[in-house]
Amino acid sequence: MKKLPYFLTLIILISTVFGSAPAKAQWSPQAKGAVIGGLGGAAAGALINKRNRAVGGVVGGVAGGAIGYGVGKHIDNKKKQRAAAQQRAVAAREAAYRRELALARNRQTTVTTSTQPTAVPVNSLTASTAAMPGAMAQPGVSNTYLANPHYGDASKPYSTEEVRRKSW
Repeated sequence: MKKLPYFLTLIILISTVFGSAPAKAQWSPQAKGAVIGGLGGAAAGALINKRNRAVGGVVGGVAGGAIGYGVGKHIDNKKKQRAAAQQRAVAAREAAYRRELALARNRQTTVTTSTQPTAVPVNSLTASTAAMPGAMAQPGVSNTYLANPHYGDASKPYSTEEVRRKSW
């Protein structure tokens, strides 16, 4: 029956520490870890050292507080690393978006004009893209695809595709 008041005191102490309004004080992970570790270590130290429970509680509380602080610091560092990684990812997405916008603006301002029309045989099914007026020869593009000079222009069809399929 002697342990009951200590147990009730511990429960009241824990409820007042962690039951307070969060608007009053923000607890850092290190502080939370130190308090939890200190209380747990004090209880464990008092239970383990049966000859002198006060000394056992103090030693256990100090050791538990130190270990709890270390665990809280580790948790805080992980949160900071995660936040920094998210910021780097957001910055990388924004940079890629800006590059795509710049490329789209460059594609819209680039105008390809042919000064001299070339003759294409009427019955030729294997006409190369270099022989077609207005078509740009691209390496790796077969003659079943046409270069799309309106790539990125939302007012034209196939504005999102770099090449478009021939319709014949």
